[in-house]
Amino acid sequence: MKIILDAGHGFNTAGKRSPDGMKEYEFTRAVANYARPLLEAYQNTTVYFAHSDNQDVPLKARTDRANELKADVYVAIHANAYGTDWNAANGIETYVNPGKPKESYELAQKIQKNLVIATGLSNRGVKTADFHVLRETNMTAVLTECGFMTNRHEASLLRSETYRKTCAEAIVKALADQYSLKLNANSNTIKESPTESEPPAKNGLYKVQVGAFKEKKNADELAEALKKLGYSPFIFFE
Repeated sequence: MKIILDAGHGFNTAGKRSPDGMKEYEFTRAVANYARPLLEAYQNTTVYFAHSDNQDVPLKARTDRANELKADVYVAIHANAYGTDWNAANGIETYVNPGKPKESYELAQKIQKNLVIATGLSNRGVKTADFHVLRETNMTAVLTECGFMTNRHEASLLRSETYRKTCAEAIVKALADQYSLKLNANSNTIKESPTESEPPAKNGLYKVQVGAFKEKKNADELAEALKKLGYSPFIFFE
């Protein structure tokens, strides 16, 4: 399977920018770099970059190469912005072209769901758009916006290596689910067992918090998404 990862924009290509100067490509290239080895841990999977750190690649060159490679799927990674000053716009959204087959929408839904659950950010939904990389590619194509560079909180997340890894892992999980990818036998992706210094809980519980929100509706949305995945989440207010 051939997968194209497209880190939106470039070092010099105009893209979004946070009010304090972070360029969009700083984030997008990092996510692509984290995602590539995770994807290559799956059987019969080859990953190509549409972008380059050596030169800014025009959109047409990106889609032409994807088509020449006869890629199976194209994933464009971006960060959002609303205006140029700090504001309250926030959340995750994913785009497909309305002219693409059903598979594009299914993949977009999986990426959107996984990103929202993994990051805890608000769900802006799956939307349609006539973006070049979605329109001119001959394969399943999606574009995801992983947070707002004009939101102080989300901009701080976008700078974080932990958040970048989280976004990469969520996108890879969605691709693996969509295409039923199987890990290579020698993959380092293994489930760790408790160590002697970290014994299993006996009389208590280990708890994992998956989100923290200022608005209850955002917590409710995440809880519903978790329920659909078979979990039993609960919401508490501090």
